[in-house]
Amino acid sequence: MALGIVYVVWGSTYLGIRVVVETLPPFLSAGARFVAAGVILAGIIAWRQGPAALKVSPRQLASAAVVGLMLLLGGNGLIVLAETSIPSGLAALLVAVVPAWVVVLKALTGDRPTLGGAAGVLLGLAGLAVLALPSLSGEVHAGGLALVIAGTLLWSLGSFASSRIPMPANPFTASAYEMLAGGLAGLGVGLARGEQHGLDLAAVSARSWTGLAYLVVFGSLIAFTAYAWLLQTAPLSLVATYAYVNPIVAVTLGALLLDEALTWPIVLGGLIVVAGVCLIVSTERRR
Repeated sequence: MALGIVYVVWGSTYLGIRVVVETLPPFLSAGARFVAAGVILAGIIAWRQGPAALKVSPRQLASAAVVGLMLLLGGNGLIVLAETSIPSGLAALLVAVVPAWVVVLKALTGDRPTLGGAAGVLLGLAGLAVLALPSLSGEVHAGGLALVIAGTLLWSLGSFASSRIPMPANPFTASAYEMLAGGLAGLGVGLARGEQHGLDLAAVSARSWTGLAYLVVFGSLIAFTAYAWLLQTAPLSLVATYAYVNPIVAVTLGALLLDEALTWPIVLGGLIVVAGVCLIVSTERRR
C-alpha cells in the first residue's frame, strides 16, 4: 500500500502543480505548500512522539535547512516555475533522470560506477536529448526545459548531500525542517520576484485551490510519510522503483486529464530515460 501511494501520488503531483500554477504564482504557491506541510508535520511529530522529537543540534538544523533549500527551493521550485510553460508529463520525464545525476556525483567523489550504471547514465542523457528536440523548433519552451534540468541537478545535489552531512536522526523531523526552510525561502523568492503584485486571491480558480490542498496533504504529507516508512522497512532496490514509475503515471494523467499531447519525442525520449533509470536501479540493487 505504501509503495502504491508513492507510485501514484508522487506521479500525480506534476499534474497538481500544473493545475495550481494556472491561476497561482509559482514560488508563492510552492512556498505556501511546504510551509503548511512542514507546520502540520511538526505538529504531528510533537503530538505522536512528544516535543522532544523535534529537538536537534544547530549543525543538524543547518544541514536540514541546506538540504531543504536544494531540494524544495531549487529542485521543486524550478520545476514549478517550469510548469508554467511546459507540460506536466514532459517535466516528469525530465525529472526521471535524477538517478543518473546521482551516479555522476558519486563518480566525482571517487565512487566509480559499474558498467551498467555508466550505460544507464548515457541512456538517460540520450533520452534528455530526444526530449529536448521539440525546443529546437519552438514547439516546447526551451527556457522551461532548462529550468527543469537545473532543478534536477539541484535535487540530485540535495539528495547526495543528505547522506553525507549531519542530519537529524528522525527522518520525519528532518523532513519537517527541510519543508519549513524550503517553503520560507520559496515565499521569499516569490516576494522578491514581485509575484504578490496583482495577485487577487478571489480570482484564483477552485481547481487551483484544490490542487494546492492536494499537494499539501497528499504530496507533502501522506506520500512522504509512506516513502520514509518504506526506507526503514523495505529493500532500497524496491523503493527506488518509484523513479521510473512516477513519470509513467505523470504522462498518463497529463494526457487523460489535461489533454497533453503524446508526441513522438515525448514517447521515445521517455522510454529511453526510463530504460536508463531501470538499468541504474538494477545495477545498484546488485551492488
